[in-house]
Amino acid sequence: MNSSRPEITPERIEQINKLITDNPDWHRTKISQELCQLWGWIGENGQIKDVSCRDVLRALDSVGKIKLPQRRTYGRTKGGAETVAFMLHDILPIETALANLTPLTVEVVKDKHSLMEFKSYIAQYHYLGYDRSIGENIKYFVYDCTGRCIACLMFGSAAWSCKGRDEFIGWSKSSRNATSLRYITNNSRFLIFPWIKVLHLASHILSLVSRRISTDWVMKYGHPVYLLETFVECDRFKGTCYKAANWILVGKTTGRGRNSESMIGKLPVKDVYLYPLHKRFLEKLKS
Repeated sequence: MNSSRPEITPERIEQINKLITDNPDWHRTKISQELCQLWGWIGENGQIKDVSCRDVLRALDSVGKIKLPQRRTYGRTKGGAETVAFMLHDILPIETALANLTPLTVEVVKDKHSLMEFKSYIAQYHYLGYDRSIGENIKYFVYDCTGRCIACLMFGSAAWSCKGRDEFIGWSKSSRNATSLRYITNNSRFLIFPWIKVLHLASHILSLVSRRISTDWVMKYGHPVYLLETFVECDRFKGTCYKAANWILVGKTTGRGRNSESMIGKLPVKDVYLYPLHKRFLEKLKS
């Protein structure tokens, strides 16, 4: 079993081309599933890494290394926004003390209807809107003691490169790899509905989620996470709730984007916050 991406050698490219030629009736999903089995590309949860394999195949197709069959269905265009249906919901203002809302309940978004609801909330009320999550991710709803939904959070793939984070961990370019990165997750969306005004609510929610997220990750993907990261736009937010929840400010981004190799700053500069989930997280991430 190998959960990390296999090296794409000339021999493997030849193998892909032969598989496509020998099976002209196979669609892209069937090809990627077969390759995962041949390469032993299987996650720790026992599931083949089908989606990741298709990403590799599309990249090889785009540079002419292979020729994939035509798509049977079409998703959104690269960089385009996913179409989200807005759903009706309660917008009754809530302005009270935190004690009047607790205990809060945190639930993982699992079924199709809940996912549509989650997308609707993020698309309408988060300043970044909703964008599909690629790779391992977990989405949460937060409910108050009466069952009202009051917040949404999304955690997904960590940034490939982040100077402040990598220096904090002690990673060099050569020691940072995909296997290590899967033990970090990025809090890419955190929304408390704008009609809710409750002091200390945000930091309380972050604390609740941090206590359970590694267990949720094991349940979904078969491995834990040891570190949380997030990027807070400096000109827009002060990061108060992350500070109050004991997240650690380790630096600022360069404005090049979370996965960019470009040396030109194009995006807003953001503060980088980290939250360790394990007392030996540095040892775990560097092993």
